[in-house]
Amino acid sequence: MLINRRNFTKIIGISAAGAMVPKIAFGKSVPAYLKNGSRPKMKLTFKPYPLQMQHTFTVAEYSRNSTPDILTQIEYDGVVGYGEASMPPYLGESIQTATKFLSQVNLEQFSDPFLTDDILTYIDSIAVGNPAAKASVDIALHDLQGKLVNEPLYRLWGLNPEKTPDTDFTIGIDKPDVVRAKTEEALKMKQHLKILKVKLGRGNDQEMIDTVRSVTDLPLYVDVNQGWKDRNKALDMIYWLKEKGVLLVEQPMPKNQLDDMAWLTEYSPLPTMADEAFQRLPDIVDKIHGAYSGINIKLMKSTGLWEAKKMITVARALKMKVMIGCMTETSCGVSAVAQLAPLVDYADLDGNLLIKNDPFTGMKIVNGKVTLTNLPGIGIKKV
Repeated sequence: MLINRRNFTKIIGISAAGAMVPKIAFGKSVPAYLKNGSRPKMKLTFKPYPLQMQHTFTVAEYSRNSTPDILTQIEYDGVVGYGEASMPPYLGESIQTATKFLSQVNLEQFSDPFLTDDILTYIDSIAVGNPAAKASVDIALHDLQGKLVNEPLYRLWGLNPEKTPDTDFTIGIDKPDVVRAKTEEALKMKQHLKILKVKLGRGNDQEMIDTVRSVTDLPLYVDVNQGWKDRNKALDMIYWLKEKGVLLVEQPMPKNQLDDMAWLTEYSPLPTMADEAFQRLPDIVDKIHGAYSGINIKLMKSTGLWEAKKMITVARALKMKVMIGCMTETSCGVSAVAQLAPLVDYADLDGNLLIKNDPFTGMKIVNGKVTLTNLPGIGIKKV
């Protein structure tokens, strides 16, 4: 039987969803609502929480000192799950759009917080777009589920927390003296980082790499943020980067140049990872497969963990590499996506290290490695 792309995606999605149903093993106590048969209602609340950057953050297309963010909570039977929506400029969301979307959410119609597919299908149906706002509900729901059964989310999914990759730390585009100072600062961090990620794409790429290399010989990832327009020059640059100890290239060309990207990936000596080029699950088959070596999954693009885990299943079926990443986020969003770390090849989970006002603690970087907590849900605590 021949399966077209859309049917393939649907089949894989259904399979992945079935694989994600947790075997609920209650911790020290059974929730009251299961003892007496009553079913409380879920209640969603949210508030703006702008994130303040440690340093001005510059990529190929823009610079910023802060990121709009909304923190969400879902309360059920006295238990609270936390989520967040981080909204960098290129996603097109804002405090205003997220507030409008979240104001339409009515979770009180659901009396069982473990009906994940029903709940998140409803969330997705409220309005098109709004991936970060939708992710904030998804994250809070998964955090709530883990807390209700007193188990970390990775354990409910049957994942081994020892199988997480090392993560990187991002060095933004800047003048050589600033880049040198940021690199030296990164090397002194208590996390003992083993990989750095260097932003490129503003015409000073070789200067950026040479400046970092004047400080350290650590392995590097590079993220071009769609900054290269000519595929031949891009290929020449990738060969040069490989000689400089770079391991992968993220989003080298504009997302609409798929033919050029397919050519570049075919001849590139390094893996090419899609970021801005895709958002939702169908994009992997419809756009990304054949044009990139792999995907960088971010919850604020994918609408949350429920779809992100399906993305991993599809990518693996297509023999693609998988990275998990983040925006500028608190430890809430970063710890949520870190629950998927045992399933992936690469991690780019430094978003919480780039801000000054993190209201949570959660996932840690220990000797450069993504290290999950044993706290229930997504593994965070309020500061």
